[in-house]
Amino acid sequence: MNSVKVSGKTVEDAVREALKQLGTDKVENVEYKVLEEPTKGFLGIIGGKDALLEATLKAEPEEEALAFLQDILQQMKVRVDVEMHKNGRETEFLLSGEDLGVIIGKRGKTLDSLQYLVNLAANRTSGRYTRIILDAENYRKRRQEALEQLAERLASKVERTGLKELLEPMNARERKIIHSALQNRQGVLTRSEGTEPHRYIVIYPEK
Repeated sequence: MNSVKVSGKTVEDAVREALKQLGTDKVENVEYKVLEEPTKGFLGIIGGKDALLEATLKAEPEEEALAFLQDILQQMKVRVDVEMHKNGRETEFLLSGEDLGVIIGKRGKTLDSLQYLVNLAANRTSGRYTRIILDAENYRKRRQEALEQLAERLASKVERTGLKELLEPMNARERKIIHSALQNRQGVLTRSEGTEPHRYIVIYPEK
């Protein structure tokens, strides 16, 4: 049951009854429309009317996000399947199919953009925040491993030459991977420079 019509002596009473019937105790989880305001009868006794409202249980944020993503994929005319896996406060949408190259884009930029939009869709009306992670056949894991290997390789070069190395511009998540990979390594330090969206990492020798 996702929508009910309920009545009560007051609007507040009707809302409480709607929450009960919809199986939630939080007003922010429902949307309601007052169909009839309560009225008092003659002498407060005869002819009075209860408040009448229609209440609808909001969709779960994950369901909102999934419907939004599937609509985008349909508009893009790509053959991609989506599996949803909840992991605590995060939810993963795992993509598979024949057109993943289009979905991932150059260095994952299209995938990141889709993830951003899907998170907006998930949290635009929900009473609770959820985080959606989009991945396509372990692309994010493979990208992380590649960045970690790059960080180690360039750090070794910095140690060997004593000269700093500038990496290509990366988003905040990928910069964090580089920083984390080298934070405990002796002999080199990292810092981010530039402004978004052209912010990049510099690996330089520790003095």
